[in-house]
Amino acid sequence: MRLFLREHALLLAVQIVQFGAMLSIYWLDGYRDLPTALYAVFIGFFFLSCYLIYQYISRRRYYLRLSRPLETLDESFQKLENHPVSTALEQLLHTQYGYYQQQLTAVKQQQEQHLTFIDQWVHQMKTPLSVIELTVQNMDEPEFASIREELERMRSGLNTVLYMARLRAFEKDFHIKPVVLPKLVNEVVHDHRRLFIRSHIYPEVHASAPDITAQTDEKWLFFMLSQIMNNAIKYSAAANTENGRKITVACYLRGTDAVIEVKDRGIGIQASDLKRVFDPFFTGDNGRGLRESTGMGLYLTKESADRLGHRLELESAACEGTVVRIILTANP
Repeated sequence: MRLFLREHALLLAVQIVQFGAMLSIYWLDGYRDLPTALYAVFIGFFFLSCYLIYQYISRRRYYLRLSRPLETLDESFQKLENHPVSTALEQLLHTQYGYYQQQLTAVKQQQEQHLTFIDQWVHQMKTPLSVIELTVQNMDEPEFASIREELERMRSGLNTVLYMARLRAFEKDFHIKPVVLPKLVNEVVHDHRRLFIRSHIYPEVHASAPDITAQTDEKWLFFMLSQIMNNAIKYSAAANTENGRKITVACYLRGTDAVIEVKDRGIGIQASDLKRVFDPFFTGDNGRGLRESTGMGLYLTKESADRLGHRLELESAACEGTVVRIILTANP
């Protein structure tokens, strides 16, 4: 209704000015029969009102369509009244929808081609990395130690890219089964043994029971825990204090939940950054001082946890360390 009144406001104003001008002309010409003049004005407004009422009733769906935002694209194809303006609007919407679909299809194809290329490139790069790693693994010279360190960083970066690509088709790339959590924790710690040694960080692993089990995807949980472990080691090494040389990894039950907890005593997270640590590409004040920080580790961990139906808890204070918990539903 408001749109209808706004569209015809000028017509109403013109009619009022026109009737006023006509009455003024008659009055200046010496015509003093006021009831007859007012009756003529009433007749004019009566026909104008009939016209406006007819316009509103016959084009009500048209005005409602323009006043209410579309909830789905399919609503663009709703049939309107058989009026020239309504028909023109309907044709415009159909044409616009067709152009939109063409552009969207083209963008999707380009994106899929790009992501396919990235996936293939990551897999191709992992092969030469493995060959280089095998070549230098038994060489103890300092320069080869530096090469192994850079290789691990490259491998970690490639895995991050690969899991980012897999995340877009997550429903096709996960398998839920019972997973023994203490065993998985030990595997992750063992996988990071060189990084622990090189960073002079010492892990402590505790489990309230050796058979704590939860329904999850083992591969994705391994990735999530690896990202958390990488952050713990990285920011513990950055603290450069004796107190920060230990990381505690605990696995325990909390009611009906199974919890994997990673606690470091590193540089911690500023209070102002805590609300944004799960945002993509956010590195915070601490991350800007480290070249390895990409801001994607905790984001991918949170996205993976949400899609698996798990929860994340994060507690941290500057210069005191960080605690990250992965909370899963334990098997009875």
